[in-house]
Amino acid sequence: MTQAPPDSYLSATDPEHLVWQLDWNLLRTFTVIVQEGGITAAANKLRLKQPTVSNALRRLEESLGQRLVERGPRAFRVTRQGQALYRESVDIFGSVNRLSIALRDIPDDVQGKASIRMASHVVCPLVDEALSEFHQRHPQAVVAISVSASTVAVEAVLEKRCAMAICLVNEQLESLDYTVLYREHFGFFCGPQHPLFGKSGLTMADLKGEYSVSFGADQLDGVLRPIALLREQAELHTHISGVSTNLEEVRRMIIANLGIGPLPIHAVERDVRDGLLWRLPPYDHPPEVSIYIVRNPKARLNRAEERFSEILLEKVAATPLDERTYGLD
Repeated sequence: MTQAPPDSYLSATDPEHLVWQLDWNLLRTFTVIVQEGGITAAANKLRLKQPTVSNALRRLEESLGQRLVERGPRAFRVTRQGQALYRESVDIFGSVNRLSIALRDIPDDVQGKASIRMASHVVCPLVDEALSEFHQRHPQAVVAISVSASTVAVEAVLEKRCAMAICLVNEQLESLDYTVLYREHFGFFCGPQHPLFGKSGLTMADLKGEYSVSFGADQLDGVLRPIALLREQAELHTHISGVSTNLEEVRRMIIANLGIGPLPIHAVERDVRDGLLWRLPPYDHPPEVSIYIVRNPKARLNRAEERFSEILLEKVAATPLDERTYGLD
């Protein structure tokens, strides 16, 4: 029988060597380094000393025989080899995070927790109906909804830390599945203390030079680009008085008269009726933004997550897109 060669004869890229010799803690540290964008930030995240993290990166590079990160006093760049390793490591640790789903005995009744990430203030009757139906069918299950910025929500799906995200999408990744949940239209609004509150017959010219508040993604290269373009068209004041990724906080700043700002028209109908907000131009052809259901086809879902996903997607498929488009008169 031929004996396996000693470790000294195995190259750093040999699959057998990697499986048995690679320190998985080093791989996890590298993943955090890339996610945090630097060694110092990673050390803070991991609650370790900076030299410990630097040493872990060096040991991993030596184990693989590859330069993973170009680093210097003012430079940090992940190499092509590092980018490839990061993609694989995210997939690996995402699977480990959900490994208990594959190991535990699951009873006949649907139990467990359906983990969902949402952007702030998702207003869609289909989601509400799906939640209600899911609870009626599976009262022993738990729905866990976390609200976060859309980029954070998508990252959680990519890393298999939740079943789905309901959020805005700037760039679609090939590794994820995207379904348009609904489309919403944005309008500019002001609060009761603003000079334009209650005035009719306004035009875009009336908005010129006005102070405003903004979403963090409200940039020409961001997910809310249509709103950024509308800002330029309105020639608002270049100074933005307030910024938040949370819709409720943008709403708060508008009502508090930090400036005018964009909000989904259908989501604030009650505020307009209650005299908390006033709709401003443009009244015709308001900018449109799509809200997506984002899922990872490689993620292993528990039964609660599978059932909620099925219920919501069935409702979306049965509802024409024009009936899932909100904010148009």
